[in-house]
Amino acid sequence: MALSKRKRRLNAVDALLRRSCEAEDAGTVNRSNITLLRGLLLQDTRKFSKVWCKSSKSTITCEAGQMYFENYQNCYSCLHLEPSLLYKLPRRSKQEKFEDALFCQTPLDKTLETPMDQKPNLLVLTANNWLYRLSAHTGKELERIYLSPNYKFRYLGWDVSQEVLYVKSVQNKDSVLERQAGITQNTLMYLAVFKAFPLQIVGIIEISKKVFGNSVSDVVLSQAYFSEYTVDTLTLGKQSSLLGGKTVGEFPYGIPVNVHITDSLPVIFEVSCSNTGIQIGYPWHFIHTPPHKKHSGTYHICSLQDCTPVKNGIRNMKCCSLETDVIMFHPDDTARIIHVGPKSIEVLKIISDLSSSAPSKIVEDFSITIEEDTNVRLFL
Repeated sequence: MALSKRKRRLNAVDALLRRSCEAEDAGTVNRSNITLLRGLLLQDTRKFSKVWCKSSKSTITCEAGQMYFENYQNCYSCLHLEPSLLYKLPRRSKQEKFEDALFCQTPLDKTLETPMDQKPNLLVLTANNWLYRLSAHTGKELERIYLSPNYKFRYLGWDVSQEVLYVKSVQNKDSVLERQAGITQNTLMYLAVFKAFPLQIVGIIEISKKVFGNSVSDVVLSQAYFSEYTVDTLTLGKQSSLLGGKTVGEFPYGIPVNVHITDSLPVIFEVSCSNTGIQIGYPWHFIHTPPHKKHSGTYHICSLQDCTPVKNGIRNMKCCSLETDVIMFHPDDTARIIHVGPKSIEVLKIISDLSSSAPSKIVEDFSITIEEDTNVRLFL
């Protein structure tokens, strides 16, 4: 059973029908999903029993009903009562180990060239600069792309989820001898941008200190548009004049830099923060830690419009533990913030009035103190 907006209990099927008929924003739909799930899980008659257990030395990742163990080497299906092994990849050398991975869901509104392309796949980046596209169900290699012999790529991320992705290189750091000689490297890193379906290169961008400033320390993409800076359109498997007629994406040539930004870009939003950590959420506020020693261990919540600090917006759990506290915006756009520490959970709410010039304020929605040997289930 699930609760409706009028706080009366609905049958789960009724709740799903209401959700499909009502035109609501993504946050409201997400809240309805969570409310429905909570109603199903927390029934008085519901009992849970242990059906399966497995450990892993590396991070365990769960995507679309599948669990990945041992750095994406082993994949288990979670669609049945007890997880079953889908595939196990051969052991890889240190040079070929997986550095990062992205799970790609095929769009329903597009028809791709082959039936295999239409199925979900896993993009993995290896230590020796290869980008592999693997079948999410069998682990079979579908495609491989050599990125570059000159730049070390290590991270994968979404620019636009399930549409545009980027591969980020490691940062270029000045050596001791270069610093002693007063020599600084202009290039910080490189970004390779791809369209996901079908997998196709958009371009490789050089992130230079001359354009983005000497203080730049990291870069992420968000709905980037740089066609006006592209000097040549690249196609995987085709020859390019930037490679002297060699094939794009093949070993040992890789993909050339074809996006050149030479002029300083206009700054839309700027704030100083430590460890490059900043979060932006609804209703258009941001969370960061100022780059001063006295602010270490604190989180500051400010308005995105004019960087005005909100009332009660400095949060500090004063953790005396090896585990640090974590803060995040709730993903359902309810103007809530979750602050999780080693022994407590705080759910905060942003109160703001768009028609007033008064600053926003933070109020505590509720909090939970976690005692030793206590299991906590939190449904928001």
